Amino acid sequence: MLEIKPIFNALCRSKVGAVLLLIQIAITTAIVSNAAFIIQDRISYLNQETGYPEQDIFKFNVMTFGTDINLSQQFELDESMLRKMPGVVDAALSSSIPLSGSGSASSFNLKPAPQEGLSVRTAYFFIDDHAINTYGVNLIAGRNFTEDEVLVTNEITQERTNVTIVTKALLDELYPDGDGLGKIVYFGDLPLKIIGVIGNMKGPWLKDSKPDNLAFIPYIKAASYAQVAVRTKPGQRAAVMKEIENAMLENYSKRVINNIKGLDELKNEYTAQDRLMMRMLIVLITILVLITALGIFGLTLFNISKRTKQIGTRRALGARKSAIVSYFLVENALICSLGLALGVVTAILLGKMLMQYFSVAALPPSYIAVTAIAVFLMSLLAVLAPAKRAANISPSIATRTI
Repeated sequence: MLEIKPIFNALCRSKVGAVLLLIQIAITTAIVSNAAFIIQDRISYLNQETGYPEQDIFKFNVMTFGTDINLSQQFELDESMLRKMPGVVDAALSSSIPLSGSGSASSFNLKPAPQEGLSVRTAYFFIDDHAINTYGVNLIAGRNFTEDEVLVTNEITQERTNVTIVTKALLDELYPDGDGLGKIVYFGDLPLKIIGVIGNMKGPWLKDSKPDNLAFIPYIKAASYAQVAVRTKPGQRAAVMKEIENAMLENYSKRVINNIKGLDELKNEYTAQDRLMMRMLIVLITILVLITALGIFGLTLFNISKRTKQIGTRRALGARKSAIVSYFLVENALICSLGLALGVVTAILLGKMLMQYFSVAALPPSYIAVTAIAVFLMSLLAVLAPAKRAANISPSIATRTI
């Protein structure tokens, strides 16, 4: 039976290297467990369902400099033309574009301002009755807007719209009992009747505190700058995007058509920093694991070179090669176990700090456990080759080192 005490005494005689390796294992465990959790969290965030057929939707901007037209009438002509284009399913002017990182948000309340009551943060789109079909989302309850309910204007007016369509997430937050359809919510002091409910649908900001809270308001104020959303048939978006500028300019030439981008492209631009961070964390994990493995490998080789005589003597006294290998494996396991114990505590503290200062979710214990097991197995693999090398030292070579 292999005794622990001689191994422990040997470590105490060369404790500087062992302590440094212990600290390195602890740091690796703490950082890798938290980094792995953040990577998994980012992967879930990047792959979340948005509710849109992203590959079929694109948007473009219209900047009109001509003054010889009625803007609202021109946009109606534009929308009609777009909807007739080959490959187009539907199109609509939209005050904001989902997943783009740019939009408008306010509070939807159960009481009119300035009365106090339940207030819920909500992103909102000013858009017409083609919104649902253009964005390809599902109306799960109620009805769509009618043409008469859409208010189209060129200037500020006292006339107001009085209906809205909201996401299920927003409805459930406003009316947890599930009886919100047909009820009144207030957009400032403007009462809006909830006439329809949409299923899953993300707003402009995936990182928003309430990304699923969204409302359609049937209001179009024609202006020199406008955004248009277009949904095409599957596989035909690229062809339609190539034709969109010429088609719009043929309809009216005194304007600029730019920023033609697919919805998936807008999402990728919005999440670019998250993908970069994820790649950097993967590189960090790889480097840390490699450095730790090399540290274990190097320390084991150093210990072997210092103990050549001792190993040779044991071989001469009849010690088997397996016993020599086991010796160094147990020695490494002792160092690694102490390092992992310190690393688990450090990982928990680091996780709490990230949660406090960077709003990262709490680190699940499973990530710490899996990381600890992985580091322990990696340390055993790193020491295996040097240990086999030590087992091959012959008694005669050990004697010549005196």
